[in-house]
Amino acid sequence: MFPIYLSNSRIFGQLPRIFIDITVMPVPIVPDPRSSERLDWNLLRTFLVIVQERSISGAAAKLHLTQSAVSQALKRLEDQLGRRLIERHNVAFTVTNAGEEACRAAELIHGNVSQLLADVSQTEAEATGRIRLLVASRIHSTVYDNFWADFHHRHPRIEVQLDVLPSSEIVTLIQQRAATAGIALCRQMPRRLESKIFLQQRYALFCGRNHALFGKQDVRIDDLLGENFVSFASDALGDSLSPLTIFRDQRGFSGRIVASSTQHDEVKRLLIAGFGIGCLPEHSVQADIEQGRLWRLPPGEGVCTVDLHLLWHRDAQPTQAEMAFLKHFRDYIDGHSMAERLVCVGA
Repeated sequence: MFPIYLSNSRIFGQLPRIFIDITVMPVPIVPDPRSSERLDWNLLRTFLVIVQERSISGAAAKLHLTQSAVSQALKRLEDQLGRRLIERHNVAFTVTNAGEEACRAAELIHGNVSQLLADVSQTEAEATGRIRLLVASRIHSTVYDNFWADFHHRHPRIEVQLDVLPSSEIVTLIQQRAATAGIALCRQMPRRLESKIFLQQRYALFCGRNHALFGKQDVRIDDLLGENFVSFASDALGDSLSPLTIFRDQRGFSGRIVASSTQHDEVKRLLIAGFGIGCLPEHSVQADIEQGRLWRLPPGEGVCTVDLHLLWHRDAQPTQAEMAFLKHFRDYIDGHSMAERLVCVGA
């Protein structure tokens, strides 16, 4: 408020002396709305250090800058915001109300930037390339099916080649480093190969709906000793399924092998056709039993348990894509119990 005394009669005639009060209102400083687009994070960071150190010189020392550079940074920030952020009178140092708001905002931004840097550093670069996986005849596991869906979702740029081979060939090729990894039956782990058990499969005896024993409830193990067999090609002494051979020899089976295949589905097909009796992983044929295609035979405890391994060469130099596969597969199956891995939905 400014009082103005008017007394010049030549201007105002004979008017009495009067006072006119003129109140001057401060004009608010409105920051440029585009300033947020130009606001430099480095200016906010410098201001935050100034407040933390309570001095320009202290901030300069901490930031390894000159005092002049810090003062200029503070001035640029104040110009952009259109407010005084710090009042300095001799040795006194006061943060203004606007400065307090700017400081709170800077701390929040600093926290977000730090979290962003941490998140980015922990994020794997998107893997590209190609993997070749060798697998034994038809793996029956919903967990395995779901793994591939999850793997493709996470690594959409990795190409996948799956080759179905007998377990013995898979082991040989992995030893030769001819593929990324293999999933195979392996009773004795060769040197230089690393492994992780994926499935523990219990094999049991079955016959098909065209066999004379199909549907009979009172069948004993002795009733099977003369029956002919449908066999896996690897069901030979010393091969990956040799426990089945040992079981037949120990129990005194006298029937001959009349049909064989390296493929799970073909062995099952021959059993259903009535060629003979044979062994299959019990969890893989539940739907066939329920739908009347196969019949479970004694012994009740099954024939043997065989481990299905993930195999890879210890000395191989994996590509980015191969490392992504091996890590993802091991981590994924570790998240499921063995019983969960053996569930086959719709098998």
